[in-house]
Amino acid sequence: MTEDEDDAGWFTWPNAITLVRLALLPVFFWLLFSTNHRAVAAWLLAALGATDWIDGFVARRLHQVSNVGKILDPTADRLLVIGGLLAVAAANGVPWWFALATLARELIVSILTLVLAALGAARINVLRWGKVSTFALMTSFPLFLLTTNPHHAALQPWQHDARIGCWVIGAMGLSLSWLVLFGYVRPALSALRAGRQGRRIL
Repeated sequence: MTEDEDDAGWFTWPNAITLVRLALLPVFFWLLFSTNHRAVAAWLLAALGATDWIDGFVARRLHQVSNVGKILDPTADRLLVIGGLLAVAAANGVPWWFALATLARELIVSILTLVLAALGAARINVLRWGKVSTFALMTSFPLFLLTTNPHHAALQPWQHDARIGCWVIGAMGLSLSWLVLFGYVRPALSALRAGRQGRRIL
């Protein structure tokens, strides 16, 4: 959102879409851990990841970009990644080392975001490659579920083949997410300087 654009506020279609995505996360947990519909849970998680771009697209299309949305959207993405990640790992769908490597990155981003906000930094726009890494991770998690079975049951032939592609996507998403983390260093420093200059002017 540029300086000459108006803040659309809270009540927008993009924010509503983001909230619906968040509301479906508990449904995913219920399907995965309280029913035998593992595949349905995987497809729901895939849908939540695939719709990551919709709220941003609608915001630009309807000219409903908002300050709230710029905070809510990445927060929702982070909650979906962390929630999906821990659930898939708990269901033995992905090794815990992969889960912890992804979780460590998300925690670092969350802590740095809070620190920058406490220091009065200006808001940082989400980097495009950050969205790509989130999409790749959210694609790999449901694939991990689909290519594993409860109670370590034997895999079907298609699951063996699909798991190779799953690891390619997952490894790309995890590697890219760490690279993007370092890519935020310069924008973070600029945001910090902009925030301090704004306080001086006031």
